[in-house]
Amino acid sequence: MEWIFGFAAIALLIIGLVGQAFEMRKIRLTNKDEELASASIFANKKNFKWYAILGVGIILWYVAERM
Repeated sequence: MEWIFGFAAIALLIIGLVGQAFEMRKIRLTNKDEELASASIFANKKNFKWYAILGVGIILWYVAERM
């Protein structure tokens, strides 16, 4: 059972990281005229769904390691 959690965690982490990268690219391309600092790019509300996916992946990874 723990290997299912492990594979699910790895999948969620990969999906979260790749999704966030594409989202940040879209944010930078749409805001070319106004300069965004790195802190404001990470705090954009469009990124929070990717942070949630990453958080669930980390929790599943922790559960898989402890079983």
